[in-house]
Amino acid sequence: MTVDLFIPCFIDQLYPDTAFNMIKLLKKAGIDVNYNPEQTCCGQPAYNSGYWDETRKLAHKFVADFPGEQLIVSPSASCTGFIKNYYSNLFTKEDQDYELHLKLQKRLFELTDFLVNKIKFTDFGARFPHKVCYHDACTALREYGIRKEPRELLSKVEGLELVEMEETDTCCGFGGTFVTKFQAISSAMTEQKVEHALNTGAEYIISTESSCLLNLEGYIKKNKLPIQPIHIADILASGWE
Repeated sequence: MTVDLFIPCFIDQLYPDTAFNMIKLLKKAGIDVNYNPEQTCCGQPAYNSGYWDETRKLAHKFVADFPGEQLIVSPSASCTGFIKNYYSNLFTKEDQDYELHLKLQKRLFELTDFLVNKIKFTDFGARFPHKVCYHDACTALREYGIRKEPRELLSKVEGLELVEMEETDTCCGFGGTFVTKFQAISSAMTEQKVEHALNTGAEYIISTESSCLLNLEGYIKKNKLPIQPIHIADILASGWE
């Protein structure tokens, strides 16, 4: 099987190692990968800010950037969930890309969903001897619908101890533009999320969403706290490279 890679813009710009680790995981699972360097943002930030016309242009480009019938895999449930759930608001039935976008929605998978439910490959022989907790990102849990998949993958990692934090499914305060429009509220939510993580004694807080991890990382570094955010792809690629 060959899959197309969809690398969200913030991962491309800020966390490229996570993207490379996803490629390593797919290849170890026997999957060939194809990457179109012309791909750009899926349009989620613009859409959430009310710029639907601008988002529509990006949606048309996204459909054009991922032609054919190959499955598409991404290390972000936020972006994939947005495309699956909201692109239909941008295309009319008279639009030339209408049918293409419906087919694309069915071809698009978040990484942990793809590994656990599509190809059923869960043990990478990873080793990560640390105590960790897991953050259920809002979009991953509520819009894409993953919860057990990341935990199943983490359960196969040698030496990893997963402890559940209080209110694991509560927002970390990022919310895209929410973090800038409602800074005081966002900061309080981030503080609460990190405190819950620290209370577990975990050394790392894991998520499928680099956007959440970016937000948490800023607070953690500013306050010099003894915990580190890390993407699940980076965990699964540990210890066997």
